[in-house]
Amino acid sequence: MHILVIEDEPKIRDMLVLYFENEGWTADCTPNGHEACQMFRQASYDLVILDLMLEGLQGEDVCRTIRQQSQVPLIMLTSRARESDTIKGLNLGADDYIIKPFRAKELVARIYALMRRVAPAVKEARGNGRIFQRGKMVIFPEEKQVLVEGRSVSLTATEYKLLEILSARPGRIFHREELIYMIHGDRFEGDGRTMDAHIKNLRKKIEPGPGHPTYIVTVIGLGYKFGVKADGET
Repeated sequence: MHILVIEDEPKIRDMLVLYFENEGWTADCTPNGHEACQMFRQASYDLVILDLMLEGLQGEDVCRTIRQQSQVPLIMLTSRARESDTIKGLNLGADDYIIKPFRAKELVARIYALMRRVAPAVKEARGNGRIFQRGKMVIFPEEKQVLVEGRSVSLTATEYKLLEILSARPGRIFHREELIYMIHGDRFEGDGRTMDAHIKNLRKKIEPGPGHPTYIVTVIGLGYKFGVKADGET
């Protein structure tokens, strides 16, 4: 698991990194809110640990920025013990809230509990049938179900077929006309703009930030490709 730690106290950062390494996890750290937002845009994280009091951009603003892009699991750290502060943090989009000082073992236990909550369907499906994992997306062909960051995504039949075709061949460029034929056959009477509309709708549902797609990438003048390689298949 890859974790982004946003914490301005060096001792806490070092302690968390040590405990995370003992669990077999990796962590990127920063004390700065602005840098944290940039790091989150540039890398893929499975979990965010966020302190409310930071250098530069405050933790509340960092949380809002992250939530505009992703539903990644997020735990807030703070020295504020008032109930109103806890409620505010959860309303901002935090999945859990820990008050300082805390024991690292407690945080690790909460991380395991949170990850069990956000992705139970993935764990169950791994033991029940064939799945395809692409980054933080999991596709279940038999059920025609899609999870993104543990969240179930509702797709139309056309959107699912489109995703299935693209994700089966990561990096391979598909022309619009080719996709139309593969989905609709000879009976389709529309044009490439219809396919563009399907792509747009699909991106809204699966991309962390539809304006900067990582799963379905446009290749100018050619068509589309799936930009995330397989993490593993069973």
